[in-house]
Amino acid sequence: MGAQSARLRAVSVLRLRGRAMGAALLPAAVAVVLVAARATGRLAGDPWPAVTLVVCGVAALVLLLAGVFAAVVLRASPATTPTVPLSEAAAPDLYRLVRDLAERLEVPAPSAIALTPDCDSWLEDRTHATHRRGISGDPPPRDADAGFGTAPVLVIGSPFLWWMRVAELRAVLAPVVAGTGPSAQVDIAAARRFVRGLDAAVAVGQRRGLGYVAWLGRLLLRLCRDDAAEMERGVATAASERAQAVDYGLRIVAQEQVGLAYAGWDRLLTRVALPAWRLGRWPSRLDAGVVSALTELSRRDRLAEGFTSRLGERPACDLLEEPGVVDEAASLLAARLFHGGPAEPGPDWSPVDWAAYPEEVVDRKWRVEAARLHRALDALALPGGGGYAPQDAPGTHAPGPDPAGPAPDPLRAVVTAGSRAAAPGPTLERVLAYLSDGEGDALAGRIAADVAREELAPGEAERPNAPDALPLFPLQPPRSGRDLLADHVTAMVCCAAVDTAGAAPGLDWLDGPALLVDGERRNDLSPRVLSLVEDGDPEPLRSWLAELGVRAEKPVRLV
Repeated sequence: MGAQSARLRAVSVLRLRGRAMGAALLPAAVAVVLVAARATGRLAGDPWPAVTLVVCGVAALVLLLAGVFAAVVLRASPATTPTVPLSEAAAPDLYRLVRDLAERLEVPAPSAIALTPDCDSWLEDRTHATHRRGISGDPPPRDADAGFGTAPVLVIGSPFLWWMRVAELRAVLAPVVAGTGPSAQVDIAAARRFVRGLDAAVAVGQRRGLGYVAWLGRLLLRLCRDDAAEMERGVATAASERAQAVDYGLRIVAQEQVGLAYAGWDRLLTRVALPAWRLGRWPSRLDAGVVSALTELSRRDRLAEGFTSRLGERPACDLLEEPGVVDEAASLLAARLFHGGPAEPGPDWSPVDWAAYPEEVVDRKWRVEAARLHRALDALALPGGGGYAPQDAPGTHAPGPDPAGPAPDPLRAVVTAGSRAAAPGPTLERVLAYLSDGEGDALAGRIAADVAREELAPGEAERPNAPDALPLFPLQPPRSGRDLLADHVTAMVCCAAVDTAGAAPGLDWLDGPALLVDGERRNDLSPRVLSLVEDGDPEPLRSWLAELGVRAEKPVRLV
């Protein structure tokens, strides 16, 4: 029933395409009739010569514009999802599982498999000529000697391979693979190509001189939107009906794992990976980390109890020849999609493993934020730019005068030196005293401005449409000044605890950076920091510091 409905909707889309072609050919048809009538003498005398000339000119113009539009629709490269290509040599067992599944469902097997750093799976058509030439970034679905398959590519969420067991993955993929059956139907495939071509034409129409292409593409998309949506809904219904014969009972259980995987993956990206990305580091084993995050989630959440008992079964990542290499590629792609990082590693964009995460990410994050907090305090205390600066911290050196700049003013140098001598060092006591006076709004605004300026990538303004300039899917909305101030005060407290009370940076799989005291995580710091930031009351935090033996008057080490 779903397949028949999808086919009828596809025919409706193709009927719209035929009407559009007919409308483009109508002026030419009228011109041919007029020319033929003039040639046979049926339309002699005025005003028919002028009318025929005008109609022929209009017909030629319409044919020209329609030809350009048709060429754009046919040749424009449809958008594809950035993925990690997975060759058969890299995952022979996974390809075998998918082909066996397709055989049981009696549908064509997908032409290739790719991975995406997300908790979803779908079929993606990559039969367009530009995709075959490799413009999309992924290799062709098949070897050149074998030709290109017409079946779509199966895109699998990489977290599924590490968290799910083999049987669960097969059950989850069954309705997805079943979709290759309706996709092979001629009318549905043609309708999909037409809709994707229109979508690509709208993007191409943004170029100068092709504005009418975008307008016409939007018009046709608006006219076929309902039929295309119902067609896809019918395809999904048909695939679901066909997949009921394969692992139906197990699929119900596996869907629970999909929801759990999504929750853990989201927490891992926003709480653990994002702080590292902001520091120019990218965790190279995100998919392996999601197992730890979900195990911790199942330990804390009573609704997830019993899910960890599955870990004794064979994980789906065993279907890969080199799971570590695939995990690293998927982790790099995740950083590019969700943070806008470079497509390749480099000196300022290097991987970090989980063992080194506390020292190389957590500790550095705290000290970077503590340094920014004290720079903001300096700027507010001394508008002229004097006061304590991070380069004056122990073990660092202040930069010398710029040879190309103007000669230094001796009187200003004396005043600045005296101001720095009188300014307090990078101590937690300085922060407590400032916020106790109710000056949090000014400090929050200053920090928010500094963060916004630092997060703006160099050269981003010059290349706003560059693929690496901005994340395609930002993980978090812009943070308020108060939230940033609370984060920076927390970082300053953690630095003081590490430097004066023997605490240590740690990693919590669900909450990210954590402060460890005697090997145990302290999760009671946030309400005391909020009391200071929101109400200007330092007493709860001072009591907490005294309990741990943190010395607020001692300078901390900054970056």
